[in-house]
Amino acid sequence: MKKAIPEQANASATLSHRSVLLQESIAALDIKANGIYIDATFGRGGHSRAILSQLGDSGRLIALDRDPQAIEAGASLASDQRFSIHHCAFANIKTVVNDLGLYGKIDGVLMDIGVSSPQLDDAKRGFSFQKDGPLDMRMDTGSGVSAAQWLNTASLSEIATVIKQYGEEKFGTRIAHAVLEQRVIKPLETTAEFAALIDKAVPVKDKFKHPATRTFQGVRIFINGELKQLELGLAESVDVLCTGGRLVVISFHSLEDRMVKRFIKSQSQGPKYPSKLPLTQAVLDLGKILKPIGKAIKPSDEEVQRNSRSRSSVLRAAMKL
Repeated sequence: MKKAIPEQANASATLSHRSVLLQESIAALDIKANGIYIDATFGRGGHSRAILSQLGDSGRLIALDRDPQAIEAGASLASDQRFSIHHCAFANIKTVVNDLGLYGKIDGVLMDIGVSSPQLDDAKRGFSFQKDGPLDMRMDTGSGVSAAQWLNTASLSEIATVIKQYGEEKFGTRIAHAVLEQRVIKPLETTAEFAALIDKAVPVKDKFKHPATRTFQGVRIFINGELKQLELGLAESVDVLCTGGRLVVISFHSLEDRMVKRFIKSQSQGPKYPSKLPLTQAVLDLGKILKPIGKAIKPSDEEVQRNSRSRSSVLRAAMKL
């Protein structure tokens, strides 16, 4: 009999973070007491604590995160011998698993994609247009270039493409022109400056969405290479799973969800044969790597009321064949 999952698995309210689709993601993992699991996006540990609550003494949880603050938060679980945390992006999941000698032995991988509430709420991180702070946006503050550094040096076409492609913002070219005009006068340095520039550049406002929403999303995705990370992370997760292992992915916007949906679909289809060939089902099944589990799951109305940031989340799950 499965143990009940405590609400937020005792995650501290001081971390100002509520794990999205918590009960649903743990159910999709179908946790075995002695299994080996990976929380590929530790964040503030809500999902990790829930997984640990389902594991027995011989179970094991490996957590990953590229945010140094998340690694610091993971120290609160250091006394649990079943748990370890590693400072890296989930695109490096195979390296971590190989180093631990656990390739092909993982029973489940959970990926909670995107920016976390603590990252959004910390003005110093520069993720939110609602809080004035340095225009940084890096998930790993110890590497790469900040959003400000990139915006103040990139070409017009580069900026416009990123905003339109990753932010799905139709006024990307207008915003890019505004950035180049502004940086001649004074380089962009803060989130408030960038948000005000976007607000002025966008000619038509959406009454349900701040005009900077899409642009901030697009720049953040680009700065952190999020879609490439997701592409690599999905492939590497499947590689390390054992037969019957589960892949569970929570995404927060359409670009991510489309990637996850297409990946699971592509991995669940075998080779293409002429329709009239007399082939057995066993032959047709050869080459199929994943089996989708159920339909996409979205948060309940109750969860959205408790946590408005869960509104756009989608969970998809699959099992390795």
